[in-house]
Amino acid sequence: MSKISGPDSPLKAVTWRDLVKPYMSPDNKRSIWQITNTILPLMAMYVLMYQSLTYSYWLTLALALPTAGLMVRVFIIMHDCGHGSFFKSPKANHWVGTITGILVNTPYFQWTREHAIHHATSGDLDRRGVGDVVTLTVKEYLARSKWGRFTYRLYRNPLVTFGIGPHYIFLFDVRFVGKNSGKRERQGVYLTNIALFTIWGLAIWAIGLKAFLMVWLPVQIVAGVTGVWMFYVQHQFEDTYWQKHETWDYPTAALMGSSFYKLPRLLHWFTGNIGFHHIHHLCPKIPNYKLQACHEENPFFQQAPTLRFWKSLKCINLKLWDEGQQKLIGFGELKRLQAALPLAQQAELGNAS
Repeated sequence: MSKISGPDSPLKAVTWRDLVKPYMSPDNKRSIWQITNTILPLMAMYVLMYQSLTYSYWLTLALALPTAGLMVRVFIIMHDCGHGSFFKSPKANHWVGTITGILVNTPYFQWTREHAIHHATSGDLDRRGVGDVVTLTVKEYLARSKWGRFTYRLYRNPLVTFGIGPHYIFLFDVRFVGKNSGKRERQGVYLTNIALFTIWGLAIWAIGLKAFLMVWLPVQIVAGVTGVWMFYVQHQFEDTYWQKHETWDYPTAALMGSSFYKLPRLLHWFTGNIGFHHIHHLCPKIPNYKLQACHEENPFFQQAPTLRFWKSLKCINLKLWDEGQQKLIGFGELKRLQAALPLAQQAELGNAS
């Protein structure tokens, strides 16, 4: 049996596979019910938002919040299908994943392949760059030119990460085939694009461009920002886990490099329990509706890093992995660390601020 045995891990060695095994089997009835209580309300909310335009646009914007929440929940259904955890049948997973992917503007097969790489490499310093937030070590950052540092700072600026980033990714970047995409991924991208342009075109024809944008845009903005925030905060926290490949350990990376984002029950519902991210990374075969039970019924998993909303906001300032301290730090702390160095070393490293 596999055991949690990562370097310097505070976790006790246990047979983690035995703990997750009872939760791994999908329940088709629960999955169908989740589709029903998510997609039907999503369609109804879009209709309600359109009708609200005749009363007050403030009401439309207010309705955009739960509608965006339902979009996030649809994304989690697609996400589970990609892991093969939503239905017992691979064919059912692929069909539902493709359809829900269209609803959230995402080519299912291409996204699934990249997301699988993220799971296989999360926390591995030597295998960064696919499906994750680009994170430099302090040494890598200081070794960059001034222009290189500027571009990294720009990329990690909250306005870019949470403002521009989500919409660039889900509305533009995923419209194109990846350089390593296979035949199935390429066909999935083309199918998704054709379906989206058809849906958008019909909607604009039916209600007009102005009404379409007034309903569609706020939902995309809120859903995109929420989705990227959820992904960001569950790996980008101070005491997360990064190791060189030779010392990297999968279960430790899952449980210590993925946070338990403790949210109110309603927000866990809208986000498909993805806040139990440590459980999900340890065993992505567990359906989203069983993650909470796995966490609550196994005290061992409750040792994972826990974040609450207000505490999680501090994660915005964390930008670099400090290998010496084994934690994420911000640019302000980097400046303080440099100031504490002898003058000769300061001159050698240069000013990173």
